[in-house]
Amino acid sequence: MEEKQLSEKEKMLAGKAYQAGDNELAKDRLKAREIVFEFNNLPPKQIKQRKQLIKKLFGKTETMFYVEPPFRCDYGYNIEVGDHFYSNFNLTILDCAKVTIGSHAFIGPNVAIYTAGHPLHQHLRDQEHEWAQPITIGNSVWLGGNVVINPGVTIGSNVVIGSGSVVTKDIPDNVFAAGNPCKVIRAITDADKDFYYKNFKLGE
Repeated sequence: MEEKQLSEKEKMLAGKAYQAGDNELAKDRLKAREIVFEFNNLPPKQIKQRKQLIKKLFGKTETMFYVEPPFRCDYGYNIEVGDHFYSNFNLTILDCAKVTIGSHAFIGPNVAIYTAGHPLHQHLRDQEHEWAQPITIGNSVWLGGNVVINPGVTIGSNVVIGSGSVVTKDIPDNVFAAGNPCKVIRAITDADKDFYYKNFKLGE
């Protein structure tokens, strides 16, 4: 029995090499761009309308989320965010593969999340081959401004990524990590909580 030939979209979602110029994918990107354009150009007071557009664009949202415009993505339907999600200005998500973000996420300005990649060898790259790997971000994660997350990365829960970091490898739970390439600097412990209660008079 002859094996069914996958569409370029099916290849993309399966993590196989694909042609991004495919008509079906181009139509999907255009649909996302139309929604994103409307979202980015609404008056600031139209918060409910912007929220409805994000719910229409993303693959999954919860009750509490807020995305500051401007925002950019490729498809939208591969993005899933948990409850109490907040992203600051200029978030870019190239969601050619699944991007899953947990609850209580703080995303700083100018953060870039890239699932898409291209061959290192110019012969394949010139033929416009592309591939994508999913990105997973856990609960209670803060990504500082100008952080870049590369394809295939998993970031654990209760993590802070320092501003300007380029995350190329997985980051475990309960750590502060920073740098280019991003590396674990130290664990996050209850001493960090005590520091804020003491120095910023929390709870008074």
